Amino acid sequence: MTGFGDLIPQFALRWNAGVHNYMTYITGDIPVGAYQSSRLANIGLGHGAIDAGGGYTYFNPQTGHELSGVLGFTYNFKNTDTQYQSGVDMHFDWGASQFLSKQVQVGLVGYFYQQLGCDSGSGDRVGCFRSRVGGVGPQIGFIFPIGDKQGYLNFKGYKEFAAENRPEGWNAWVTFAISPSPRATAIPLAANMSSSCPANASAIRTSSTIPICPA
Repeated sequence: MTGFGDLIPQFALRWNAGVHNYMTYITGDIPVGAYQSSRLANIGLGHGAIDAGGGYTYFNPQTGHELSGVLGFTYNFKNTDTQYQSGVDMHFDWGASQFLSKQVQVGLVGYFYQQLGCDSGSGDRVGCFRSRVGGVGPQIGFIFPIGDKQGYLNFKGYKEFAAENRPEGWNAWVTFAISPSPRATAIPLAANMSSSCPANASAIRTSSTIPICPA
């Protein structure tokens, strides 16, 4: 299968006060990607979505302690091919790490996904079908120079739990990003954020690592 994916515009505002860093964002999915309801796998979601939320990062460069959290809510529009609409969901991603040096960090990451609203639409044959899942696991990250830029490579894995109307298992993520070299005391907000999308969902990652989960 070949084709193009959906468009995912994103707007974010970030500011900081010493060791405290804040972020608010709004993003969404414009369903223009390749999609057919009869296919088992698709590049596009098949429906639009709007996701908004905010995040906080505590980072102390003297101690190397870092703690991040991002809370968001997603509204899913109806899939006009299937006449199915997933309910509003909440997703919370967190990460806690210790910088062993200026280049290496280790720690824990986790996420919790909870559908708040019921599924609906004339294509709904399963009723309310609220879903949820959580995950937690280790992470390790590396910061290194790439010319006049900065590279960031992160490995993390999760064991899922408390699943309801979702599969439960293991999943792993590899993140690689290139950005302008920050100040010595700066750290990208949500650099350690996981995906709160369940393992069976094809998470759509934005530049701030905020995911949009498909139905």
